Amino acid sequence: MTVLLLLLTLSPAQAAEPNQLAGLFVQGCMAFAGNPAGLRAWATTSNLPELPAPATKALLHGAPGRAFDGSVSGAKLALASSDDGLCSAITDKATTQATTDGLEAALSQAGVTFRLAIDRDDTRDKVLHFREYLATRNGRSWRILAATVHDPAGGQAMLTAAPE
Repeated sequence: MTVLLLLLTLSPAQAAEPNQLAGLFVQGCMAFAGNPAGLRAWATTSNLPELPAPATKALLHGAPGRAFDGSVSGAKLALASSDDGLCSAITDKATTQATTDGLEAALSQAGVTFRLAIDRDDTRDKVLHFREYLATRNGRSWRILAATVHDPAGGQAMLTAAPE
């Protein structure tokens, strides 16, 4: 089962807005990268329903962890928290440019200093595009990966944070 099919089973919503994806990412993943217990407590108090085991397994690619439905009106979103502290915000439909613009605007608005380290297509699957950032704020550092699908109409997008 693909991530896209699992996202289609989340609460009803229209195509995701990259700004909502970036907002979920900054509030959840950036705040709690490296702290899965804190992230999961935040998701629970934020009333994000936990996803069923098959969806969680697919979103985490089999890694142990938990996943939550972060969908809001007009945006189908998921939050994946692996036990090793990685966190990802995922959507089923966003363009590469809109995802980049939304992420960079959200980082700037949150006072995060960042620089682009890598900007390339996947070497095996040219439909996938990766942008990797190194980011800091108040003595904390993150490695951020923005993975998107090249499609003018939009495709899946995933923002992942790891503490540095």
